[in-house]
Amino acid sequence: MATLLYRLGRFSFRRRGLVAAVWLLLLVVLGLAAAAFHGPTGDKFAMPGTESQRALDALAKEFPQASGATGTIVVAAPQGGKLDPAAIAPVIKEAAGIPGVVAALDPFKSGAVSADGRYALVQVQFASAIKDVTEAQREAYTKAGSSVTGLRVEHGGEVLNAAPEVGGSEGIGVVIAAVVLIVTFGSLVAAGMTLLNALIGVGAGMGGLFALSGVVELTSVTPVLALMLGLAVGIDYSLFITSRYRQFLAEGVAPEEAAGRAVGTAGSAVVFAGATVVIALAGLSVVGIPFLSVMGLAAAGTVAVAVLVALTLLPAFLSYAGTRVLPRKQRTGENADAGGRGFGHTWGRVVTRLRVPILLAGVLGLGALTLPAQDLRLALPDAGTAAPGTPAREAYDLTSEGFGEGFNARLIAVVSAADRAATTAAAGEAAKLIQQTPGVLAVAPPQPNAAGTTALLTIIPKAGPTAAATEDAVHAIRAKVARIGGAEIAVTGATAVGIDVSDKLADAMPVYLLLVVGLSVLLLMLVFRSILVPVKAALGFLLTVGSTFGITVAIFQEGHLAGLLGVDVPGPLVSFLPILLIGILFGLAMDYEVFLVSRMREDYVHGDTPRQATINGMGHNARVVTAAALIMTAVFGGFVFMNDPIIKSMGFALAVGVLVDAFVVRMTLVPAVMSMLGRAAWWLPRALDRALPDLDVEGERLRHHLTARAAVSPEHALL
Repeated sequence: MATLLYRLGRFSFRRRGLVAAVWLLLLVVLGLAAAAFHGPTGDKFAMPGTESQRALDALAKEFPQASGATGTIVVAAPQGGKLDPAAIAPVIKEAAGIPGVVAALDPFKSGAVSADGRYALVQVQFASAIKDVTEAQREAYTKAGSSVTGLRVEHGGEVLNAAPEVGGSEGIGVVIAAVVLIVTFGSLVAAGMTLLNALIGVGAGMGGLFALSGVVELTSVTPVLALMLGLAVGIDYSLFITSRYRQFLAEGVAPEEAAGRAVGTAGSAVVFAGATVVIALAGLSVVGIPFLSVMGLAAAGTVAVAVLVALTLLPAFLSYAGTRVLPRKQRTGENADAGGRGFGHTWGRVVTRLRVPILLAGVLGLGALTLPAQDLRLALPDAGTAAPGTPAREAYDLTSEGFGEGFNARLIAVVSAADRAATTAAAGEAAKLIQQTPGVLAVAPPQPNAAGTTALLTIIPKAGPTAAATEDAVHAIRAKVARIGGAEIAVTGATAVGIDVSDKLADAMPVYLLLVVGLSVLLLMLVFRSILVPVKAALGFLLTVGSTFGITVAIFQEGHLAGLLGVDVPGPLVSFLPILLIGILFGLAMDYEVFLVSRMREDYVHGDTPRQATINGMGHNARVVTAAALIMTAVFGGFVFMNDPIIKSMGFALAVGVLVDAFVVRMTLVPAVMSMLGRAAWWLPRALDRALPDLDVEGERLRHHLTARAAVSPEHALL
């Protein structure tokens, strides 16, 4: 592989105009395709095979007028006042007149008025599904009742669900990344070229994703995740190759040859690292959850594009830049010793000398940070976690104030039978059983469809949508109504869907974690021809994941230091965060493992003692890994400033995970363990060594190829 990439790097360097033109054309084509075929995103977390999804499918077939998007308009009288039908009649009339609305229920007829008469809920039913509701309809909905004076009117419900917007605050991460690149390279040209290369890759990846959004349904989180990950790995992969190119230039290698060798060596590690991220993200498909599969595949696609851009477009940019990627002092010969021993060598010597206390402190410290993860709870976010001041949050808080949080967690029991009599009997019996269930506040009278074969029961829990008591109530309701014969009864609603999604994801997480850990052991065994190095890497990954979960739970769920991150309402973590975190951190952890340990193995194979090889590996790669980790942390951390609770928690967890894995696990625990294992670290049974294919990630065959070529043409320097 390294030899093939070496040739690709030299070709891209020589044919820089062609390569740049191809990528520019591709970027334009994908941009035009995205503009032409861009489709809407939504927040529909469908879960085939679950009870809540079966109920929704039944509603769409038997009760279509109740299967569209819904909204809730909350109306409140001034302190000490009461509402009357005439006062809220204009609100109902305006809501009913919105195009696409099939019903706006009078709260005095539906019983949606608080006991003190001060608050009322106007239920608005749209004909279309949430993804088909237009912006014009949403705007008209939010204006309904605006002409009413003397009353407070707030608009909520799923119809207001919108995709999170990526604004200027997320650009903070890119700015920090640029600063880190300038400090690392000491060259504006190198820093700007690396950043531009990554941005082009992100642009191409996002263009392709949005072009496909017209035929593939995306959740609103999917493009943001793809942007977040594509930008982070794109900068890192370009950083690794540019750093190796600069190293070869400093050693006196000609620019074209240096580009070929940089792509052949560092590029091989980039291919492996990118492949691990892609495999881990694409592996989310095995969980069997459609929206998660699309999310993983979309992010994997942007990572794959980032790898291709780093291997082809970057050498073309290097050709344009030439030696200007080096600091001025190195170009003028004032500082020819570019490979001087710096902090990396010093840190490597300290860690290998104090390996036992450092190893104990690191493992015990990360273990302690893992403890809060024992209380991990999962749920889909609701309006109660939305940013303060947003319409959805204002409506949620006003509903809770007037009726209690349970009115924001309404459930629907769908009762279906052969005829009207059987449906009526089953619905009546179900209503009695549900009313007696702990955690249930009220059950509305059954609402039959025109044929009388399906009836709806609206259930009001006592607690909020993400409360443990509500989850217990849903399970208890389902257990009770399952005993009713002659009818099919299923519980659904946004709250029930969230519970089903969380349960299925919680069940899938251990299986996926086992798959990822097993994959890491196998892949690293192929790369390093070792048994203990992959096992050590997998154990380090478990420490990273555990401590990241623990820190995230402590802040976002338990509320410790939550105010610093703008988390005003702590609650369960979003259901798919842990499994996404496992997939993404696995790939990133393997990045740093490969870049650090491959140099250790290279020096060991060429005669260094295990301890000295470990120190050399740290000395040569600690600087670039530090820069890469800081850049990734900055990019992920930039998304913490978004108001969307899903993106905020995701950005925070990824930023913390990268910091823990890069600085504690890979740059501290890994050299400590490697020096402790000594020669045993590189042991592999001969039979297994013969059976495993040689991926040549470290470029051994490329080294032999260049050595043989140098024997014929002495002007070619060796690696």
